[in-house]
Amino acid sequence: MAGTRISRLIIVGACLAALIAMMFLSIEPQTQYSIDEVMSSPDSHKGDIHLRGQVVIGSVDTSSTSFELVGQTHSLQVDYSRVIVPDGFEEGHTIAVKGNLVSNSNGWLLEAHEIQTGCPSKYSE
Repeated sequence: MAGTRISRLIIVGACLAALIAMMFLSIEPQTQYSIDEVMSSPDSHKGDIHLRGQVVIGSVDTSSTSFELVGQTHSLQVDYSRVIVPDGFEEGHTIAVKGNLVSNSNGWLLEAHEIQTGCPSKYSE
């Protein structure tokens, strides 16, 4: 009886270890890039991307659901029509945006899938 209990524990432990290993292997970490890194060679970053930048003051346009993200030297227009804007989203704050980087007639555009802001308490003094 003790032998069957031990063998069951070994089987359950092996299954749990395999499940955890599959979970870690299936999660692909996505590198977060700055606006300047991406816009220095945007062709090499086409497609799904995770960016961080500062929302330009006065750039949020609710009618076209777009805003501009800026780095040190480059900027990028962001279309946020497919996402819900989170609490803490304000002009002048640094945010992270996951989306699809595409080229259009006006240059480069990031079609946002997700917008992430920092903790609002971090911004208050």
